[in-house]
Amino acid sequence: MSGFLAGAQHACGIDFREANEFVGTSAGSIVAAHLANGIEPRVPQRSDELAQSDVTDRDIPMAGIDRAFREWVSALYPITRRATAASGTVGALARAALLVGLPAGVRSMEELRNGYAAVLGSRFDPRLRIVAVDRQTGRRVVFGERPGAPGAELADAISASCALPGYFAPVRIAGRQYVDGGVWSATNIDVATVRRGDRILCLTPTAVLTTSRWPALRAVGKAWEVATTLEVAGVRRRGATVTIVGPDARSARALGENLMDTRRLESALAQGFRQGIASQRHTSAG
Repeated sequence: MSGFLAGAQHACGIDFREANEFVGTSAGSIVAAHLANGIEPRVPQRSDELAQSDVTDRDIPMAGIDRAFREWVSALYPITRRATAASGTVGALARAALLVGLPAGVRSMEELRNGYAAVLGSRFDPRLRIVAVDRQTGRRVVFGERPGAPGAELADAISASCALPGYFAPVRIAGRQYVDGGVWSATNIDVATVRRGDRILCLTPTAVLTTSRWPALRAVGKAWEVATTLEVAGVRRRGATVTIVGPDARSARALGENLMDTRRLESALAQGFRQGIASQRHTSAG
């Protein structure tokens, strides 16, 4: 995500730190918090070389979902929106049951929390929304300076949003336990404040899971894909333009299927940067 934003900024000069609003889920909460705090996206070491690399059709960013399916879901949105709202309580209960049934994660988020507290401080930028899920109720919670949002320091909210169930221990905030916002949705676009004419950029690195060789990972990737499609249909009906970017072929190879593999950080950053530049060249050519 950081690499793509840095590459797109390098190619077209857009300063993503000036966005009207940021919504961050899981690792996206880290990227969003950095931007909201005025920190530029990270640039890879070989940025000059990558900026000169050739661009082919396979390098153009992919939405990760078939256009016909996207249009079909958009057409059905008025019905699916009501169905989703009606089953919200049931869905939350199912998530809560699943979370309680999972083995408790043992890795602490304390090191990550302290690191980002030192870099970012404790105050929320008013434009920033960070999504997590209440482990006891299964409901989505949005941290940030907004009416009804639970009080939390920035580093705590980031840690909660990144606390992958079964891997990391839940993060306790104000007496409640929170886990990764991806338990609800990989993108959570629908929590953004949307006005007619707004432009939304949605980065979905988890789209790489939809082609996984492992059925369980494919199922998770597809579920996130459908959730994102529904969210996008909703904000488009409110008059916004949405661009969804998932990993292209080279970026997908750099990421691999294990998104927790830190050995791939530099290659993922580099290929994201290249893809960000490629996306702007494609836009200019079109």
